[in-house]
Amino acid sequence: MNTLNVKLGERSYPIYIDTQILGKADLIAKHIPCNQVLVVTNDTIAPLYLEKTLESLKDFDCDSLILPDGEQYKTIETSQLIFDKLLTKRYNRTATLIALGGGVIGDITGFAAACYQRGIHFIQIPTTLLAQVDSSVGGKTGVNHPLGKNMIGAFHQPRCVIADTDTLNTLDDRQLSAGIAEVIKYGLISDYEFFVWLENNIESILTRDTEALAYAIERSCQNKADVVAADEREGGKRALLNLGHTFGHAIETGTGYGTWLHGEAVASGMLMAANLSASHGWMDTDDVTRIENLLIKSNLPTFAPEEVSTDQFMQHMSVDKKVLAGKLRFVLMKGIGKAFVTEDIQHELLINMLNNVPKSNSRVLSE
Repeated sequence: MNTLNVKLGERSYPIYIDTQILGKADLIAKHIPCNQVLVVTNDTIAPLYLEKTLESLKDFDCDSLILPDGEQYKTIETSQLIFDKLLTKRYNRTATLIALGGGVIGDITGFAAACYQRGIHFIQIPTTLLAQVDSSVGGKTGVNHPLGKNMIGAFHQPRCVIADTDTLNTLDDRQLSAGIAEVIKYGLISDYEFFVWLENNIESILTRDTEALAYAIERSCQNKADVVAADEREGGKRALLNLGHTFGHAIETGTGYGTWLHGEAVASGMLMAANLSASHGWMDTDDVTRIENLLIKSNLPTFAPEEVSTDQFMQHMSVDKKVLAGKLRFVLMKGIGKAFVTEDIQHELLINMLNNVPKSNSRVLSE
């Protein structure tokens, strides 16, 4: 078993990565400080992994809650279902929430844990590639608002992350590709060697080769853990992890949450960021082509949805969390593995890029 550590002083925690660790009672029990436990999952994951998880928790006073599956349910209203359960069962502030599922379940469960009685314990058991390499690590929790993605939330670190790679065997191909987008992101931000490895091994990941997946997950988690340890609350370096997200969140908001998967929107957003970087002379066009080719090989979109106009992009980006003092901030690149944050962009080049990005009907992604 590979064990990484997110080093945050008294809030430090391990990330466990291996096969067949989902039902290991001794692994999860040592991170649960008291008896009350609530497992939160969704109606897709529950039939697959809830029973095994509950069996590993049989020595605790454990309940479960099954939420509907989908980004469209990542709302304040859905989080109320968690609070209702906690209050009905009289959970106290020593209780532990366990998020069993993908990024939506992890975000909304972590948000509930951050809010309930001003903060209780929680554990992440991510079951999608995107959640295993990104959203389960770092303590960002939250819900969406109709006007903006992840605009309501809190920083709240888990007690541990348990990533069982066997759960990826039940993940559909579209969700797998969405997770690969976040894997590619780490190479683009600061790990050129990893990007080259992905270019040479993407087929192995797509065919779910165990060793390739384990390596990609471990390398991605190490990249994120290092950034989070250096900047827990996104005061500086951690903003680099938002590569592609300014454009991607605009796509998700503009098309309606759940129409595009988060990783799909980020993939399109990363290529848009690459093109904007190239238009300013910061990035070689050959690097843009390499990024586009890797996204295509990963079965990810290299276009934007036709129903989101340039004006709508600008409107949605204006309420993004990365806006500072009224100025849009973008994560751009000076080459593969050389991301940076800037407000210093030429407005006309941004508009030109948005006007010229290839467009397609987003329903193609849902079929």
